[in-house]
Amino acid sequence: MKIITFTAIKGGVGKTTLTLNYSDWLVKKGKKVLLIDLDHQCNLTTIFQPTRRNNTIAEAFKDSEEAQEVIIDNIKENLNLVAGFIDLDELGSKLENNSNKEMLLFLWLKNNFEKLNIGSYDYILIDTHPDFSTITKNAVAISNYLVSPITPSEHGYSAKFDLEARLEKFRKSLFDYKTGETYVDAQLFFVANMIKHNTSTSHELLSHIKDDETVISTISEREIFNKATTKHLSIFDFAKTQDKKDDKVLNNINDSFSKIYNHTK
Repeated sequence: MKIITFTAIKGGVGKTTLTLNYSDWLVKKGKKVLLIDLDHQCNLTTIFQPTRRNNTIAEAFKDSEEAQEVIIDNIKENLNLVAGFIDLDELGSKLENNSNKEMLLFLWLKNNFEKLNIGSYDYILIDTHPDFSTITKNAVAISNYLVSPITPSEHGYSAKFDLEARLEKFRKSLFDYKTGETYVDAQLFFVANMIKHNTSTSHELLSHIKDDETVISTISEREIFNKATTKHLSIFDFAKTQDKKDDKVLNNINDSFSKIYNHTK
């Protein structure tokens, strides 16, 4: 099983859209996937269902005496979801005095591994809020890989260095005192997202990342992403509803996701 967290410092980079579509791409490859929505905006959750206040991922961050059971919702065959919680940011701010505040998700997974049959999943994909808060750090701490979209904008490429610096600081702060080894061993990769090949900002970003081995894939801006999300569908399921499929676009997206897969499998 691999755990991949989709994370970013700035919003509007297509993180949730990437999480949704990559999860469905994995399912169509025969993988069993669990989605965890750690963004208090709950955008990933609302693609599939209304938000709720009970039995969400919030329970993983509560004292055992008051925590309810986390319910895993079945979305479709081989795709399940742990719903997000709209006040997760407030809950996170109350954890500052908890000595295990950055390992609570790890402890929850460990304690519920057999009960919730976590081992049956090939992948756990986690969507996070665009920040590096305590809740986000919990996802980082349990991940094998971090995938962060960067976009062609004034601060798009600089966000890459911001995230790298924060991650390195976190690695140094969370470690085993006996061995000196960090608990945070996730590999950080970037995806150039929303690329428009006829704009100067896209050309500048592509020039910056040309020899950067941490940037593992490039995804062009496509209207199909917006249309599919509006219909609460992945681009692959949305394409099935269209009389005329743009196979070239889908093939390009498939190639982009294959590059992510090859670096994180």
